[in-house]
Amino acid sequence: MIDQLRTKVGHDTIPVVEGDMTTAIAPGAGDFGLVYLVYNAISCLLTQAEQVECFRNAARHLRPGGRFVIELWVPELRKLPPGRQATVGRVEPGYILLDTYDVLNQHVVSHHFRFGDGKRAELFRSPHRYIWPAELDLMAQCAGFELETRHADWHEAPFTAESTSHVSVYQLA
Repeated sequence: MIDQLRTKVGHDTIPVVEGDMTTAIAPGAGDFGLVYLVYNAISCLLTQAEQVECFRNAARHLRPGGRFVIELWVPELRKLPPGRQATVGRVEPGYILLDTYDVLNQHVVSHHFRFGDGKRAELFRSPHRYIWPAELDLMAQCAGFELETRHADWHEAPFTAESTSHVSVYQLA
């Protein structure tokens, strides 16, 4: 991704820090007004401890009153019948998403199947640790944040028990 970025702009235009979101420190840490993780990025950290460290690292980068924005899906465990380990997330022409759950460890593996007219298919798997909104709020609190707002999407639809995702805004105390 960095190589792709460098084909468009140089280091002076957009400086890049390569590293882990739990430990990497960007120049100017402590002076930022906004840190954000979108498209379920925090779920790529596969342990609760790593996810808490991500919150702490975001706090290290923010000035007092700064905001940490997280976009995240809500686990659809109500679709998981008792005794079953998988749900079909989406079916479209040429694409199927199948999620397999390990409810004991709050892990899910998304299996992305892409196929065309022939007999070949491509499979991409992505492991995640799902986080309930209440657990996310507690992680935030442990790192010095308070929940400011939560909506179901970027259009600020109300977050309800039926919401499949959320955008949560936390403010550093």
